[in-house]
Amino acid sequence: MNSKNYLNSLQSYTEADLKRVDSVIIAHTASRAGHIPMLAGHIISAGGKRLRPLLTIICAKLCGYEGERHINLAASVEFIHTATLLHDDVVDESSLRRGISTANHLWGNKISILVGDFLLSQSFQLMVKDGSLKTLGILSAASAVISEGEVMQLVSSSNVEMTEAVYMEIITAKTAELFAASCQIGAVVADAGQKEEDALRSVGMNLGIAFQIIDDALDYAADQQALGKTVGDDFREGKMTLPVIEAYAQGSEEERAFWRRTMQENEQRPEDLQHAISLLEKHKTLHYAMQKAIAYAQAAMKALTDFPEGEAKSVLKDIIDFSVERAY
Repeated sequence: MNSKNYLNSLQSYTEADLKRVDSVIIAHTASRAGHIPMLAGHIISAGGKRLRPLLTIICAKLCGYEGERHINLAASVEFIHTATLLHDDVVDESSLRRGISTANHLWGNKISILVGDFLLSQSFQLMVKDGSLKTLGILSAASAVISEGEVMQLVSSSNVEMTEAVYMEIITAKTAELFAASCQIGAVVADAGQKEEDALRSVGMNLGIAFQIIDDALDYAADQQALGKTVGDDFREGKMTLPVIEAYAQGSEEERAFWRRTMQENEQRPEDLQHAISLLEKHKTLHYAMQKAIAYAQAAMKALTDFPEGEAKSVLKDIIDFSVERAY
């Protein structure tokens, strides 16, 4: 499906609920400390399509939910995600996100970390307000797993010997866990049952893995305007992502020496990014990564099989399709 049709479909189905989520977010970022609404507003406005809260909204609708609880929980999910973005950009020393200067670049690392902490606290306030120990357990567990994934990525960063298995473990924790939780709580608020919870958790987990693999491949395959961040950021930061892991595994000793110099020792020259891309193309590792992502997207689709046909299911399928099709 093309990008325009996907966005139109998504917006028309979720617009009313998403506006209510935005109202909750605005209310919970109000503060006497002026930098909190300033930084929060900056990163939230630059944060893309609100995919994670949208998953909560759509999965609740898929399970026939007609109440109000999914609004606050969707906002809680977005706060967790936004807090991790603020912390990530500090750790990665990023200056751009989706083509816009990062909060840490504009206001500094200290305030970015503290505002990220504030947003996490707001997320937990919304969980408590929901009043369900089950949703609190799911989202608090997800928050802990995400933090573990961030630490795993940090200590593994620039290690050219990283295996695909370790990479998969990192992205499952760092990205897919929140996708899974976002989908699962949609079933929880609807009292849909354990089977539906497990199925939607599987949808989110597989979608999140596919989404992250494609993001990592696009860092070497997209133009900056389409990607929304500087192309080659992962290379410059020495992040070992799936295309590079496979290229290193298949490479000659000369090629491996290149990866050690650029990724592990951080000795990079202006022409190195283009050479890195040429090695990925030589070993077809971008194609390999994209095929892996497609397999996970297909697993997400399969997990939807037993849900009734309708607009919610159709929109969720469109999200799964678009998560991988944006790479082509």
